[in-house]
Amino acid sequence: MGRNKFSEREIKEISKLLRMKNAANRAMQKQLRHTLRVDYEFNISDFNVQGQAFGEAELAAAIARGAITVLDEATIEAMKAKRARDRARDALSAAEAAPAQPQTSDWQQALREWEEWEKTQGRDAD
Repeated sequence: MGRNKFSEREIKEISKLLRMKNAANRAMQKQLRHTLRVDYEFNISDFNVQGQAFGEAELAAAIARGAITVLDEATIEAMKAKRARDRARDALSAAEAAPAQPQTSDWQQALREWEEWEKTQGRDAD
């Protein structure tokens, strides 16, 4: 789930990207959807009816029905800063809570040991 609160500037930029997406080929659509998700945290699936195209008209409808809220720039920036702090705190907590990584084995050494074991077992069988 992405954000549902955007500034007027972001709405204009998202609208432009949606217009470009609907006029683009498949590869470009994929890039534009990625830009929407990463740069704006805007997931079309959060506001779209499954299987229908999502463009400027659907964006305006989502704003009209209250699924998307338009706030002032300062509020949005404060919200982004808090979200970044929360992510950093969560990452730190996860790193502290994670158990120490087990020591990995050297696969080449294990292979040598296996081959040596096979040689030994082969002699015993004779």
